[in-house]
Amino acid sequence: MPPVGRWTVRLAAAATGDFRAILQWTARRFSDRQARLYAETLQEALKALVEGPSAIGCRLREDIAPGIFTLHVSRQGRRGRHFILFRVSREAGGNFVDVLRLLHDAMDIRRHLPSSPDDQDEP
Repeated sequence: MPPVGRWTVRLAAAATGDFRAILQWTARRFSDRQARLYAETLQEALKALVEGPSAIGCRLREDIAPGIFTLHVSRQGRRGRHFILFRVSREAGGNFVDVLRLLHDAMDIRRHLPSSPDDQDEP
């Protein structure tokens, strides 16, 4: 069981790029207003990760890769089609949620993961 308290959420460069790409696509396909609303949905899901892997909706996904968790962005009445892929780490400086990617729920997850922890961008 993870320690009680807040976790530090760090986004890898790939996750930051995913966030931007999702909002650009949403603005082109729907509207700037819809992109702003979806940005709030994504941000709310990311904020939930301060609770660490025990946050409501987080699932350990060993079927994807060892130590991988997911969190779907749909929550508290907000709809969405993306999920957050992350790992947790405990370091001398604290407990961290390392967000690897934000992916559409129809994507092949394994295809979009770094092949090893050493291959991922620095969070």
